[in-house]
Amino acid sequence: MSIIETEATLHEAHRDNHTHRDVNGGWLRPAVFGAMDGLVSNLALMTGVAGGAVSQQTIVITGLAGLAAGAFSMAAGEYTSVASQRELVQAELEVERGELRKHPADEMAELAALYVSRGVEPELAHEVARQLSKDPELALEIHAREELGIDPDDLPSPLVAAVSSFGSFALGALLPVLPYLLGATALWPAVLLALIGLFACGALVARVTARNWWYSGLRQLLLGGAAAALTYGLGALFGAAL
Repeated sequence: MSIIETEATLHEAHRDNHTHRDVNGGWLRPAVFGAMDGLVSNLALMTGVAGGAVSQQTIVITGLAGLAAGAFSMAAGEYTSVASQRELVQAELEVERGELRKHPADEMAELAALYVSRGVEPELAHEVARQLSKDPELALEIHAREELGIDPDDLPSPLVAAVSSFGSFALGALLPVLPYLLGATALWPAVLLALIGLFACGALVARVTARNWWYSGLRQLLLGGAAAALTYGLGALFGAAL
């Protein structure tokens, strides 16, 4: 018995094994950066304050304030950044739409020349360009893909980016504070939990990006640990000076 029995089966096998994840949805980057930033920044902030030999209550308040301020700041920054990028893309699309309306023959020739440069025979390239140019919106989509490298129907959402960033930052920043909220009286449980979270975050990102999980986790652990150690040393130094 053959492995693939019919043409239909071939098509189904290709379809089932040739799907791709959403890489333009606007959620992955802010979620990853939010979680990492929340963990590293709040851990560093809390260890820096703890290095100054302050009270447990001050450390907890500092951690909660860092969580709230960072989460709102990340969300606002991501929303503004993605919205600005989206507006820039839409402005460029309007320019291209105007060119298609005012100079359709030149745009069609430009599209044909692009296909020729990629190895399509000139006669066939011009015929393909002619047929694609019949629909103005389809022509705009093709030109946007080829000239701007974007899909007009798959632009990242500012709201998705903001919500992803807010939630992931808050979750990451909560880890160093959690032991104190559960009754811990020393810094080391917060540091330990945060370092475990850093490794887990790095390993999880590796699962999404197909990188080596232990390398990604260890890298994030070392970077976050170094930031916490440095700020603790600075806090101790400044605390002694004061």
